[in-house]
Amino acid sequence: MRDLNQLIMEFDHEKNFKDEDFYVSKSNENVFLLLSNWPKWEKNFLNISGERFSGKTHLVNIFLKKFKGVKLHSNSINSEDLKRIKIFENIILEDLNKNVDEKLIYSLLNIIESDNKYIIITSKEPIVNIDFSLADLKSRTKNFLLQSIEKPDDELIFALILKNLSDRQISIDKKLVDFIIKRIKRSYSNISDFIYKIDELSLKKKKSIDFKIIKEALGE
Repeated sequence: MRDLNQLIMEFDHEKNFKDEDFYVSKSNENVFLLLSNWPKWEKNFLNISGERFSGKTHLVNIFLKKFKGVKLHSNSINSEDLKRIKIFENIILEDLNKNVDEKLIYSLLNIIESDNKYIIITSKEPIVNIDFSLADLKSRTKNFLLQSIEKPDDELIFALILKNLSDRQISIDKKLVDFIIKRIKRSYSNISDFIYKIDELSLKKKKSIDFKIIKEALGE
């Protein structure tokens, strides 16, 4: 782990924060560049997978702002949506999982193919690993271009901690941030949950965030 002061010196907001404060690092750069390069894709079917809070929704919102389209949620899609998408070239389907109307999803993919549209599906795990019951749908998942947002590297963890602190208007000493970085579990959701936890502890105890509060939140 690099020294926090070195990270702060290397932290270039203009270079790394792209489009509405999306921080680009080695963990997500491939996905970001692919979306930016639309429509020069190998396939019209793209699946972006990644854990909770990894930035999937943020990325597709940036994409829609640039290239236009329509966004649907996998758990609420209905037959009217299949009619509504006809006027759009780009379709986003968020949070695909096994608890969906598989026939509707399959029909959606048929429309994408027959009308030569583009679809981006987000999911926690790669679409090919989702255990669908409908054989035709499971077969279709093999036609997707697969992109994954990897676990956050040190640079991204640093950026996410700063952003989560800033979002809550929290300012703490650099030594405390360094302490958190060295001990926090390397996951997107854990970073967000942890900052929420130390903020709540601070409010409950009516005192500023210090080593004791951080250690308590870490369970040390």
